[in-house]
Amino acid sequence: MEEPPVRVTTNEARGGQTPHIVRYVLAISLVLVIVGFAIASYVAR
Repeated sequence: MEEPPVRVTTNEARGGQTPHIVRYVLAISLVLVIVGFAIASYVAR
């Protein structure tokens, strides 16, 4: 006998919170990568 599939909402399935600091980490990381590439291209001239 097969059980019916479990239906849960997105929030229930996630089971946690996504803090807003993730945005800042991603933004700062992106800026650092761009600055790093700019420095590397300047040094490589």
